[in-house]
Amino acid sequence: MKKRIIILGSVVVAVVVLWSAAWFVLAGMVRQNVEALALADGVTAPNVSCQTLDVGGFPFRFDVDCGTARIVSGDLVVDVPGIRASVRVYAPTHMLASALGPAQLTDSFTGTRNGVAWSGLEASMRLDNWRIARGSISAKDVVWSDTLFGDAVIAQSPLVEVHLFDIPEQHDSARRLAALALYARAQTLVWPGLTLTDTNAEIQLELSGLPDDIRNWGDPLLLQSLQQAGGALKIVAIRGTDADSVLDAQGELRLDPQGTLDGSIGITSTGVAERIGPLLEEPWRTLVLGTPTAEGAHANQLNFRAGAIFSGLVPIASVPPLF
Repeated sequence: MKKRIIILGSVVVAVVVLWSAAWFVLAGMVRQNVEALALADGVTAPNVSCQTLDVGGFPFRFDVDCGTARIVSGDLVVDVPGIRASVRVYAPTHMLASALGPAQLTDSFTGTRNGVAWSGLEASMRLDNWRIARGSISAKDVVWSDTLFGDAVIAQSPLVEVHLFDIPEQHDSARRLAALALYARAQTLVWPGLTLTDTNAEIQLELSGLPDDIRNWGDPLLLQSLQQAGGALKIVAIRGTDADSVLDAQGELRLDPQGTLDGSIGITSTGVAERIGPLLEEPWRTLVLGTPTAEGAHANQLNFRAGAIFSGLVPIASVPPLF
């Protein structure tokens, strides 16, 4: 009996020692991969650097703490005080993340500088064989400000959330294609520049024709592949409401072989034209929202075809090819 206990104890100690060694090896690999993000060119792939980097969570998690993070993508630079990402050993395809605010966004091309603050920001991503099963971002007490001169509030909301869902019935395993649904909302939105107060906004979209392996999303020919696969962006619903106004939009957009948008978006609204009068002057306001009825409601359809946007049959703008 004593011998069995010694053997069992030795096995337990060996497992603990081996797992400890394996954890530290894996933690080193995680650190190397995060540090490699700082070597990206910031154009074809975002450049992510950390002033301080720590990998912890032993023994059952890998917690990556990136202090004073900077993300560079083209002309846009985002500075975040801290980002944490965690993966549990027993659920390696499910990542949890959080961030400290406020974030500073600087666009060197336009010269704008914005700040985004929040009391709590959490995110999660769950994969199923490298296909997105679900992704979520939720932020509380969000305040978006123009910080170029002072600190002028642009918009604020007590809750902003974005969710991505896989659409299993549209998964094409033979062609390795997937479809995603997006749901986003802003609760009790206040936007002084648009005279919005206590506005609730929701967006529901569906995008098909995507590679079902997210590792292929960085392909520079992604949009061409999406077009050849017959992918489409379906605008299930865009809705904004407050005490005096309602805005609804639905439609579908695709890419033609030349890379230009093809499709249409229908817009109905009540009380919106009066709100955006100072921002969108005539005749553009009517060309976008349509002619009002006797009751004051507006309805219009924007058509996208051959690199142009049409209000009904009237061309109002051009859109360059996306590839």
